[in-house]
Amino acid sequence: MNFLGFDIGRRRREVRSESPESETVQVSASNFLAFFGQDTADLPHVTIERALKVPAVAAAVAFLSRTLAAVPLHAFRTTADGSVKLTGKLQTIIHENPNPLMDTFKFRQYFWQQVFTGGRGLAWIERNGVNLEAIWPMNPKKTSISRIGPRLVYRHDGKDYPAEDVIDVPFMLKEDMLNHFGPIMLASKAIQLALAMNDYASAFFAGGGVPPLALTGPLPQGKDGMKRAMDDVHRAIEVAKSSAKPVFPLPPGHDLKPVGIDPEKGQMTDARRFQIEEIARAWQMPPVFLQDLTHATLNNSEQQDLHLVKHLISQWASALEGEMNLKIFGRFNGSRNVQHNLDGLMRGDYKSRIEGNARAIQTSQMTPNEAREKENRPKHPNKAADELLIQGATVC
Repeated sequence: MNFLGFDIGRRRREVRSESPESETVQVSASNFLAFFGQDTADLPHVTIERALKVPAVAAAVAFLSRTLAAVPLHAFRTTADGSVKLTGKLQTIIHENPNPLMDTFKFRQYFWQQVFTGGRGLAWIERNGVNLEAIWPMNPKKTSISRIGPRLVYRHDGKDYPAEDVIDVPFMLKEDMLNHFGPIMLASKAIQLALAMNDYASAFFAGGGVPPLALTGPLPQGKDGMKRAMDDVHRAIEVAKSSAKPVFPLPPGHDLKPVGIDPEKGQMTDARRFQIEEIARAWQMPPVFLQDLTHATLNNSEQQDLHLVKHLISQWASALEGEMNLKIFGRFNGSRNVQHNLDGLMRGDYKSRIEGNARAIQTSQMTPNEAREKENRPKHPNKAADELLIQGATVC
């Protein structure tokens, strides 16, 4: 069964407002483009496709989805001696290949892209009896969600799937706990402004860096005479541009004056940089990860790295872990679970890792072979490498 895209019907029970991510919905505001000398007062319409044309939006979605897809995900069983990593079919589905068509990186990258664009990631759990067979991504745009009594039902490809078989991670739920907000919708005004400035900058530089001009002085009478005068001035400007000469003639007694806002005087460069900060806020990520190093220093860049893992990546990792543990293993099955390994994102430089591992070994927090496993090194054959060690000077 193919779950990568199909035509989906809608349920009558569903009460759902159209999302601004839909191509049919126009997100606009008035009295803005007048500042940029445009003919219309409407801001650009915001859709997912248009929003991704803003470099900061594309960078935020790509960075977060790839980072979360790259974090190792394993299945464990809790025993009296601690957590033991599972092997076999379950571990293969969780850690390596969720289904026959996708590896874990591709699957999770697609899943998180849906969360960080439209605002919801969905995946169907295929079972054979009680055994897990595969996990398939579902297109949220082609999935309708309805509530029948206390239960949720997901309709996909003309078939209903109970909530128990669907992994569902929303960006932010609405008050009905059925519909959701997406980051592009929540940041639509900031994205509109970024699109408007992109459009204006494109038009400005496409015109050779010359803002719209007004010809002042005694003007010819009549529509045809005015058109001929405008054509003459336009040809003179075009000739000057093509010949790379900055001088062109004007009729006696006439003058050219700029109309609109000069980008430098309008502080458009600063405004576009500020939009990066606004977009970073919508995805709750430090601006340094959108390549904005304006306020970055050596120290605070490192702190932003820790901030990213502690206050963003770990939270989304927990959201997916919770859904998978509930939907795959059941509500009361506490002996098995899936966990992300975030150590790789917080490893630091080589010297810090080695010193940290050495300290953990010397204080009996880690065996030498456990430290070697963290660095992707083979186990040492000596049996003592599997024992906890401690410095004799620290023992009374």
